[in-house]
Amino acid sequence: MRDKPTWRIPVGILGLLTALTIYALGVMWASQWIGGLHVALQTVIYLVLGVAWLLPLRNFLIWMETGRWG
Repeated sequence: MRDKPTWRIPVGILGLLTALTIYALGVMWASQWIGGLHVALQTVIYLVLGVAWLLPLRNFLIWMETGRWG
């Protein structure tokens, strides 16, 4: 348990919300081209994009807790 609050948690939460908003807007912008593809290909693309944002999340959460990246 931590004795003193750390600045990394509120900054990390704001950064995460900002990054996810930008990512979602980017996917929304790309959807105009993705929507013209075959339904099966759309499904694969949206599944990949829906999971891709999770890849850096583990290291980011570790940084928020410990101050070390990874």
